[in-house]
Amino acid sequence: MKNNKYVIYSTVVAALGGLLFGFDTAVISGTTSWLEKVYELSSFWLGFTVTSALIGTIIGAIMIGKPADKYGRRNTLFIVAVLYFISALGSAFAWDWYSFLIFRFIGGIGVGGASVVSPMYIAEISPAKYRGRLVAVTQFNIVFGVLLAFFSNYIITELNLGAVEWRWMFGVEAAPAAIFFILLFKNPLSPRWLVANDRISEAKSVIEKCGSDSDNIEEEIEAIKASLDFEHDSLQEPLLSKKYIKPILLAIAIAMFNQLSGINAIMYYAPHIFKMAGAGSESAMLQTVLIGGINLILTMLALSVIDNFGRKKLMIVGSIGYILSLSSVAWAFYTYGTEFTETGSWIILISLLVFVASHAFGQGAVIWVFLSEIFPNKVRARGQALGTFTHWFMAAVISWTFPIIAEASGGHTFTFYAVCMVGQLFWVIYIMPETKGVSLEQIQKKLGIK
Repeated sequence: MKNNKYVIYSTVVAALGGLLFGFDTAVISGTTSWLEKVYELSSFWLGFTVTSALIGTIIGAIMIGKPADKYGRRNTLFIVAVLYFISALGSAFAWDWYSFLIFRFIGGIGVGGASVVSPMYIAEISPAKYRGRLVAVTQFNIVFGVLLAFFSNYIITELNLGAVEWRWMFGVEAAPAAIFFILLFKNPLSPRWLVANDRISEAKSVIEKCGSDSDNIEEEIEAIKASLDFEHDSLQEPLLSKKYIKPILLAIAIAMFNQLSGINAIMYYAPHIFKMAGAGSESAMLQTVLIGGINLILTMLALSVIDNFGRKKLMIVGSIGYILSLSSVAWAFYTYGTEFTETGSWIILISLLVFVASHAFGQGAVIWVFLSEIFPNKVRARGQALGTFTHWFMAAVISWTFPIIAEASGGHTFTFYAVCMVGQLFWVIYIMPETKGVSLEQIQKKLGIK
């Protein structure tokens, strides 16, 4: 890279969208008991309340592609930062259940936008040989945000703030949202977006600062032009066409499998699950922090090896870990039911730690990198939006249904997730392509897209 500090700084700042993404999605896990009490919610309506942000996330993910193409990736991240800020303060000061749902929905739009634009932006400013690690910084920040949310919830619980405790849990997010907005001013525009908008000299300047795949800026500009069919096509080419069927199916598959593991249900309801397994309230919060810590450590490990091991190997290891850990949790719930012994509680804790470690080392590290790589330049924003929409749609379904199904049978719930992960393992082995060390333009050719 020509300038390590510049591209790393730009990556870290863009990835703050991921940190807020992680914080915003996980923070509600510490508030579910309060929300049930304050708003008198049944299992069905608790699931809906948690899912309200995910509904916003679905809409944000599917709508963000066009603004990202029209106004630029970086400029769209400014909007995301504002949405996070409004949601944090609004959720904290919500005056009734309906206003709370609205502000969580707004935050969800920000999460959906960040989950598309942050990794896409980083992929487009990164040289190919570093792209996996740099895009994976988004995932690192997502899990760091999750850990921060769990830890923040634990600290606020220890302060014994009483009836306003849950409001503080949501409100603290406003500070990092404001910092994210301010730091974005020093980030460059995406060189691929600049080329697509015929701002060639600006694109050359950004590539010179961030580094070139071939150490030849002119060659890289020409490669980007060719991939865009610059003289004949525009960014308005439809995504849903036959020639893009391979990346579309790959994106939908990896996104669906990600959520069919049950990861978001576990992140949203971790304290609830630990209480089901016999833990007290404070112990459940502390165990949830441990989950966040393991998630962070294994993500760091995956980030350091993703460009050496490749995407497929990480996915295979993660899939095997999913199957073993989910099967163990299911067995524990079948065995102990609602009468958990200390041994049973330990089995749940250890199994969920293995589960989260498997996710962090596999799907968690790979999904946002993979989605940012497999679509051609012309349709990358909309393609990644489709993959992210699928991810969040499945997250909403899983998260809404979890408290209802788990109330009836924890064993059935985790057995279903384990079976789905067997399906993922076969998909990875026989269908998923390897993309490590391949330029974005070459990946397009590898998938047979002309």
